[in-house]
Amino acid sequence: MSNPVIETEEQRALRDAVAALGKRYGRDYVTRVVAEGKHTDELWSEAAKLGYLGVNLPEEYGGGGGGIVELSLVLEELGAAGCPLLMLVVSPAICGTVIARFGTEEQKRTWLPGLADGSRKMAFGITEPDAGSNSHRITTTARKEGADWVLNGRKVFISGVDIADATLIVGRTEDARTGRLKPCLFIVPRDTPGFGRTPIAMELSAPEKQFELTLDDVRLPADALVGDEDAGLLQLFAGLNPERIMTAAFALGMGRYALGRAVDYARTRQVWKEPIGTHQALAHPLAQAHIELELARLMMQKAAHLYDAGDDLGAGEAANMAKYAAAEAAVHAVDQAVHTLGGNGLTQEYGLASMITAARVARIAPVSREMILNFVSHQSLGLPKSY
Repeated sequence: MSNPVIETEEQRALRDAVAALGKRYGRDYVTRVVAEGKHTDELWSEAAKLGYLGVNLPEEYGGGGGGIVELSLVLEELGAAGCPLLMLVVSPAICGTVIARFGTEEQKRTWLPGLADGSRKMAFGITEPDAGSNSHRITTTARKEGADWVLNGRKVFISGVDIADATLIVGRTEDARTGRLKPCLFIVPRDTPGFGRTPIAMELSAPEKQFELTLDDVRLPADALVGDEDAGLLQLFAGLNPERIMTAAFALGMGRYALGRAVDYARTRQVWKEPIGTHQALAHPLAQAHIELELARLMMQKAAHLYDAGDDLGAGEAANMAKYAAAEAAVHAVDQAVHTLGGNGLTQEYGLASMITAARVARIAPVSREMILNFVSHQSLGLPKSY
């Protein structure tokens, strides 16, 4: 990949340093961890010691004082080395950002230092069985009983709950003025009574597991509520925009890794007189995949810069576009990489076939490409909504 055109010298140095770390672990490390049913603890710990996990969090709470620009390039480079850390999307990017922006001083002191140094992790629970991508249909409710909150509901496809110290749960509370339900965010510690989790069997080779959560009269103190009870969607999207940007980074890293393997193979694999990469039938699709990844990265960088600059509205549009573009580019890159290797692309030795499923995740989560097209059609183009 060429050097990014809108990065500072410090950001490029960070990119190079993270790439060096990723190279020491690589795809073989992740493959071994998955086969052994373990987690990427060694890589997580080393990345934490080097200050990469909390690079976006405020310095006064142990972070690096950067933003989503810096955190996204950390995830992208680890992915390009074949060893992405999915919990970077969830713990520092979503949960850390929301707490840093809207949490109380006590919540910041309690959670941000641990999220920054990697000693604590936090999961994020928004998706529900009957709501899908529609956050307005969330049925997990929170009602007040005295000074406490009581939560009831279900969540699905929640990543890393088993290794997280708490989960930031999106529930809905009743607006006393209108009677309507509005979204609110609650910190639910892992061992809270009534908070249950069940693994979901996935056709996906990844260290991070997916869970269904049940909240059965989960009682929380008043200070479990993050931010203003009336802020609603503002606080929610403060976490969802970084999630989309980081998903783009995850997809870009994956696409870059697959493309790199395919280019190396095409450069050296010789069937007839010349290496197969000399033939345009293979060279052109690889060049196209490279172009698509570069274009998607530019949009991701735009989204990250807008978000860090405080332009939530502009960042929302750009983050959705970046996530869409990166997911499509990654799926194409992985598919072309497998095809370039032919039969070898399906072997465990080369480790690309498992990425076919992984690449499609970026098209589906955290919001489907169709919902992004809906967003762009009515928010960017001003077309009427169909729902």
